[in-house]
Formats: sequence, C-alpha cells, structure tokens
Amino acid sequence: MEVIVNTLRKSFATNLTKSYEWRSAQLLAIEKLLDENQTELLDALKQDLNKPNQESIVLEISLIKNGIVHCLKNLKTWVQPQKVNPIFQARAVYSTYIQYQPLGVCLIIGAWNYPLMLTLVPLVGALASGNCAVVKPSELSPNTAKVLEKLLPKYIDSDFVRVVNGGVPETTKLLEQKFDHIFYTGNGTVGRIVMQAAAKHMTPVVLECGGKSPVYIDETADLLVTAKRLAWGKFANAGQTCIAPDYILCTKETQEKILPFLKQVFEEFYGDSVKKSDSYARIVNERHFDRILNLIDQSKVVVGGESDKSQKFIAPTVMFNVTPEDKVMSEEIFGPVLPFITVNNRQEAIDFINSRDKPLALYVFANDDKIYEDFQNNTTSGSFGYNDVLVQVGFECVPFGGVGESGIGNYHGKFSIDTFSHQRAVLKTSFFGDSLSYFRYPPYSESKTNKAIWASSEFKSCNIL
Repeated sequence: MEVIVNTLRKSFATNLTKSYEWRSAQLLAIEKLLDENQTELLDALKQDLNKPNQESIVLEISLIKNGIVHCLKNLKTWVQPQKVNPIFQARAVYSTYIQYQPLGVCLIIGAWNYPLMLTLVPLVGALASGNCAVVKPSELSPNTAKVLEKLLPKYIDSDFVRVVNGGVPETTKLLEQKFDHIFYTGNGTVGRIVMQAAAKHMTPVVLECGGKSPVYIDETADLLVTAKRLAWGKFANAGQTCIAPDYILCTKETQEKILPFLKQVFEEFYGDSVKKSDSYARIVNERHFDRILNLIDQSKVVVGGESDKSQKFIAPTVMFNVTPEDKVMSEEIFGPVLPFITVNNRQEAIDFINSRDKPLALYVFANDDKIYEDFQNNTTSGSFGYNDVLVQVGFECVPFGGVGESGIGNYHGKFSIDTFSHQRAVLKTSFFGDSLSYFRYPPYSESKTNKAIWASSEFKSCNIL
C-alpha cells in the first residue's frame, strides 16, 4: 500500500494533473469506459444485486455520465482563480483571488449498494480537481469490484489512479497511509473508523453515512401519486439505497387510506409475483438478508413479508402501527421494509424527526405550501424533498451529503471541486504606493491607529437602519 501511495504521490509531483487538458481527458476516459463496457458492467451489477438493467442504467451509469457532462461544461471556469473584491479602501492597491488547488492523493472507498455510481462519481470529482486517487471498491459487490479493477487501468494511467480490491485487512492497511483526502460512503460505524485513521494525519474527510430518512404524508397529498413515488423510491434496488424513505409518519386515517393505493401500485410494478418479476433486485448477501428479516414483525405486516433465503429475496413489505420501540426503528433498515408510525398532526411529526439523529434525506408529501414551509424551516437533513423521493441525487446543481450522524461534507458538480480542492486565498499587490499604508509601520501613534482602523473597516450602508 505504501508503494502504491508513493507512486501516485510522485505522479502528482509532476504537476501534470493540474492542467485543464489532463483533467478533462480523464473524465472523457471514464465516459468512454462506461460506453464501451456497458454490457459487462450491467452483468456485474446483475450478479451482485440482481439489479434490473433499467435501475443500473438510470441510477448508476447515467448519473455518472451526466455528472461528467456537467463537469466538462463548467470545469474550465471552475478551476480558474476566482476574483473577489476586498473592502473598498483596498481595491486601488490589492487584488484578491481564490485559487482552487488539487489536494494531492485521495482515497475513495466505495459502497456496495450502488457500486459503480458511488465509486466513480467521487472519482470524477477527484480527477476534475486535479488529484491522483486510490479507489477501493466494496468487496460486498465483488463482481463489480473485479470489473473496475480490470477496466480502470485500461482507460486511466495507473500512475495516477490505482484500484485496490480486498476486504477489511486491505482497507485497514490503506487507512494507515497518509492521504490528502479520504472519501468514504457506507455506515456510520466504519465512518468513525475512517475518521479516526484520518485524524492521525490531519486528513480531511467526506463521510456519506446514511441514516433513517423519514417521510411525512399529509392528508392533503395525492395518495395515488404518493404511493407510486414512495414505492419506486423505497423498493428500487430492494430498498438498499441510502436516501430511500426509511419510515412513514402520518395520521391513522391517512395510513388506512393509502394502503389500497400501495397494493395497487405493487401489482402495477411487479405483477402477481414480485419474486418472478425482472424489475426487482435482491439483498446483497445472507448476512444482510438475516439482519433485515430480523427487523420484520409479522404481526404488523399489512403487505408483503414473504422471503426466500436461497434467492436472498425479501418482498416489498409494509408494516402498520409501528412504535419507536420496535426493532425496525432501531437502525437504518436498508432493505425493502416500510414501517408506518402514526402521529396526530404535522407538528408531532416535526417533533419526532427533531428528536432523532439528523437524517440524510427528509421527504414531505402534501398539497399545501404552509406544510412545505413548516418542514423546511423547522427540520434539518442532508436534503429535503417535497412530493418526490430520491431524484435530488440526479441534480448536479445542488450538493449531496449528510449532516450530523448522516455524514460530513458533500459533493456533486461544483461541490465536488470544492471538496477535492484547497481554496487558497491569494493577495496580489505591487511595490508602488507603499506610502499609502505608512500608518501600519512603527512607531505607532493614535493618529496611525485611527487611520489603520479606517483603512480596514467595512463601510456601513446608509440603507441599513
């Protein structure tokens, strides 16, 4: 591991990665990798998660490619020094800029649930920012990890990007190395280990850790549309999505009213047998299968509940009248189980959300702007969706990331450049005009102090009372 990191560090020292031409070439290489090997990538995702091709294309490959296109359109502007104006008195003497400098050698630890997207999107940001990178795909999606290990060196020089496969021992050895940035996607337990390792070298981190993302359904919501969007967002990839709805908050009446719509939508999506549907994924492994099954209380199941360990299949499952003390509320579900908790009103829902860890995402379904404003202004989450779920991940114009227990830092679009760059303050002046700042030099006096205060003061606007 030390040899790998040192090789990348020597490559970074050549300054080749700092040019716009090099950066854009790497992004085009990843796009070419996706275009030329789509069938092989889809097959790997099918083997790892039984992921339907549409989900693999739309929620993995297309998201990566869209991020590349967006970045290439704007990269030349993003990486230029950004001129900013100092206070009025200084403008005649000083020019000030923000310079975006690549950090150096980055470590990207991918996740198993979207093993392409959650590995390559951070890599796009790291390369666009001018860095070298070690990529550690998740060993829990071994087929996708092997394909990445095989393909990336064919499209990107291994002196600049290196893939390391393996499990806990390999990851532990990697974390012993000194990196200039570590980007991790996964659970909070491992996130803490990553952060502790990074602290030894004062290495900045981004931790994307997920959590229990709540949904509030108001009685004003269109329940059929709500059911469709919820079912798609919750049960895509068999519920193994970090920003999937984790649990529902609504009144008892709304809970009963939405049930027939959910049953209708399940039949539309998957037909008479979800198990036979080619539009439904599987649980990644037996350990997660057992964990998810242990969260289901069959006495509270109103839809689904069926399972088959031989296929790692758990049907889309809805549980009613769940309490905060139930097992299903003790951890992030990360599977196809959707519990409903009843509340008396939206304020009770807001209080419940605020009493728990800050989630990665929060969703509200309603047809009332006052409800939208109440949740927007009185809750905190990594992202907030009104009348839809999941789709915020596809917008490059907004940051993606958590807050508190759900994560640290963010990325996507320009926010990836901010994450993988050092924003250096640059001040430029000339030798001319030194007499204009004579008052900063000793010997000090009351007159010089007053002039120094004036020269460094922001003027108050006369329009502000």
